[in-house]
Amino acid sequence: MSTGVIIALIVVGVAVVVAAGLFAARTAPRGGRGLRRRFGPEYERAVARHDGDTKAAERELAERVRQHGSLRTHPLEPAARERYEARWADAQERFVESPQEAVAEADLVLADLARERGFPDGGQYEEQLAALSVHHGPHVHGYRRVHRAAHARTGRAEESRAGTEELRAAMVEARALFGDLLGPDHGPRRRPEDPAAHKRHGALKGRLAKGS
Repeated sequence: MSTGVIIALIVVGVAVVVAAGLFAARTAPRGGRGLRRRFGPEYERAVARHDGDTKAAERELAERVRQHGSLRTHPLEPAARERYEARWADAQERFVESPQEAVAEADLVLADLARERGFPDGGQYEEQLAALSVHHGPHVHGYRRVHRAAHARTGRAEESRAGTEELRAAMVEARALFGDLLGPDHGPRRRPEDPAAHKRHGALKGRLAKGS
């Protein structure tokens, strides 16, 4: 092998190493401040889960970034966007008569929408949630609340009022993540409503807005 070829291979190898280092530097979280900025309220929740151990929380969050930081989302086709908007609107309307069923449907909508955008499948909830937290940190807790509520056992009759309030709050918080996943320049569009549906929608707005 000639000296020129050896030099060329060395140059190529150095270039590859430098490029890999630049990519790692660009995608890696920059310490606690970078993680706090990226995850928002999720950072504080991680610290709380680790009983105030900031270093342990940051190791957990840094690992999430390592695993899911390079994920690239898929755009939604207009027909798919309309389908998810319709499913979410139906879940909200159902809340008036059956809050538990509405929250269960909202949980499924978020799982399906996240999968279609390119996140891990909803059947792997913890992995999907971790990936979502990396890219939608400020709003991911809404999905967590809806999922927990959807899979919780119903309480006693005297607890129904408090339970309904918790379901309402979970739906309200999850709506922000739903909007994020639809896309920043495509907010939910209203569908034509008949008078009965409009009346249900008004009742729902009152219940969901109460106390917010």
